[in-house]
Amino acid sequence: MKIIERYIARELLRPFMVVSVTFMGLYGSFISARLLAEGVTNTLGVVVMVKLLLLKTLIALEVVMPIAIYIAIVMALSRLHRDQEIVVLRSAGVSEKHLIYAVLLIVIPVGIVSGVLSIYVRPWAYKESYSLNSQAEGELNTDRFQAGRFYGSEGSGRVIYIESKSKGDPAKQMEGVFHYMRKSDRSEIIVAKEARQQPPVVDQRPQIHLYDGYIYQLMSSPGEKDTIVKFEKLIYFTDNKVVAEINRKATTTAALSLSDRPKDIAEFQWRLSRPVATILLALIAVPLSRVSPRQDKSTRTYLIAAGVSSLYYALSVLAQNWVLRGDVGRVPGLWWLHGLMLIIVLFLLLPRTGRLKRAADPVGI
Repeated sequence: MKIIERYIARELLRPFMVVSVTFMGLYGSFISARLLAEGVTNTLGVVVMVKLLLLKTLIALEVVMPIAIYIAIVMALSRLHRDQEIVVLRSAGVSEKHLIYAVLLIVIPVGIVSGVLSIYVRPWAYKESYSLNSQAEGELNTDRFQAGRFYGSEGSGRVIYIESKSKGDPAKQMEGVFHYMRKSDRSEIIVAKEARQQPPVVDQRPQIHLYDGYIYQLMSSPGEKDTIVKFEKLIYFTDNKVVAEINRKATTTAALSLSDRPKDIAEFQWRLSRPVATILLALIAVPLSRVSPRQDKSTRTYLIAAGVSSLYYALSVLAQNWVLRGDVGRVPGLWWLHGLMLIIVLFLLLPRTGRLKRAADPVGI
């Protein structure tokens, strides 16, 4: 790597690290405050809360890194333009191509890391996070609980207790199940002598079958009567749309690639497109950062850059939703947007590099 390229790369790395650490610090503080407010430490302990915080931070890192490198390029190159360092570099024979090459030296590794996070790390982090969240939120999911221990949280309004649980039993039989749920107008208590976790079925929400028990409805309003219902069998759905979405995000990328369901196709293509989107967003930051040394338009530059990145992300989500709903098939999927972005990047960069090359050619006398 040449001295000038090292200098430009160093100028990019500084704001990239600052922005990344700042964003992750703010996000970590927000998640910590949220977990503490929900009483997770009282339910699972400090060690598990720290693990949950680290997992959620890993999930957020996939989004933070592309934004951080984009902001870093806009900040660094704008400063070089304002301080006329770009003019000095060009007079020394550094063309726009060299500048783009120096940017790519940083952007490509960031894109690769973003791809690894999206394809491998994020699904694993979602899976582990969901496992811990199930305990923290007190969801009735037998895979997450140990017998003889209460689970629940103030935020979810749930309390779960299982007296005994069979080990190595495919039916996942439990005995002495207690489930408390606080609702807006009442509290609900389910007590069952026996329960069995049902095997998963495609396109169906997970179920637990409870046997020989009672449902106690304790009304909040003084005028309403409490009710007690005895049941021989009760089907309890352990999942909801939010958890189903998390489960899809926790599915391995290899498994998603074999699925023909629109939701899985959308998730699969979203993961694969993250490194591509990172590099394209970084490259479009190069022309956006051009500022005349005589005109300080930093605020305008940052506003335009923020608008472009927000629009790109919004269109990415829109394209994913089209695939998710089945309006757009596997082809073109999400790739039409990134293809369009590539054309815009080439349109903004190639004419510029061509003009600079012609200007640098000696004029014959």
